[in-house]
Amino acid sequence: MDRMSAMRMHPGEVDLDAGPVGRLVAGRFPRWAGLPVERLRSSGTENAMFRLGSDLVVRLPRHPGAVEGVAHEQRWLPRLGPLLPFAVPEPLGRGGPGEGFPWPWSVYRWLDGSNPVVGALDDPEPLARDLAAFVTALRGIDAAGGPVCHRGVPLASRDAPTREAIARLAGRIDTAAVTDLWEEALEVPEYAGAPVWAHGDLSPGNVLVDGGRLTAVIDFGSAGVGDPAVDLIVAWNLLPAEVRGTFRTAVGADEAQWARGRGWALSVSLIQLPYYWDTNPPLAANSRHVIKEMLAERG
Repeated sequence: MDRMSAMRMHPGEVDLDAGPVGRLVAGRFPRWAGLPVERLRSSGTENAMFRLGSDLVVRLPRHPGAVEGVAHEQRWLPRLGPLLPFAVPEPLGRGGPGEGFPWPWSVYRWLDGSNPVVGALDDPEPLARDLAAFVTALRGIDAAGGPVCHRGVPLASRDAPTREAIARLAGRIDTAAVTDLWEEALEVPEYAGAPVWAHGDLSPGNVLVDGGRLTAVIDFGSAGVGDPAVDLIVAWNLLPAEVRGTFRTAVGADEAQWARGRGWALSVSLIQLPYYWDTNPPLAANSRHVIKEMLAERG
């Protein structure tokens, strides 16, 4: 087991290893018993991933706060997946507690591709267009009866935790500059339109590419309906400055929506950075990248 996958990041995290996961699978799904189980290296914070054979992946919550996402994905992915232009996880089975593991878990079909490397995209414009196509298609799905996206709410609801994170980062980043950026974001008018579907966590770790083109989007645990601006965070956490305009035009974001998206990207990064500074170096590095990009934009 590699250090990055096994490192604890949250209170109440459970230990997970290939042996117990294999026994969990065998007990619930005898047809998959005996398939090799391999823990996947991941900077994900909510779930642990184990490849099962060549065609499957097992996804298990790492801590109590991630448990609700199992039922959420099992319910909504079959509805959303067929309506999207790129692959998303396909639930094939749901397991329960056992082998010392206390929560439900899922088996999905394996999706090929790899996470893009921020700052090392050879030709980012096609990826920017692909991401815009995904966001646009998701927004176009009927939102009636959809769950609330916890990141699709007004930015003001993030004010207290964002300012708390800024205070914790004193001496590590330019807190005065990022405070100015955050206060500018709070001045943007709130979203007044009808709620639409949003992924809610469109970050490099949840994007799969092949040959520089988008092949799949994973981790729909935060997906729901609300302000569509939250899915613009990918413009800063993944796309370089020279193609942000391409992405913005393709997704049709006006000034207010773009500013709210910038505010969301800033808030997410500021809150993540002190929390994961020591326990998740890749996520902390991406947070620093976002902050650097925003300060550069400001000049």
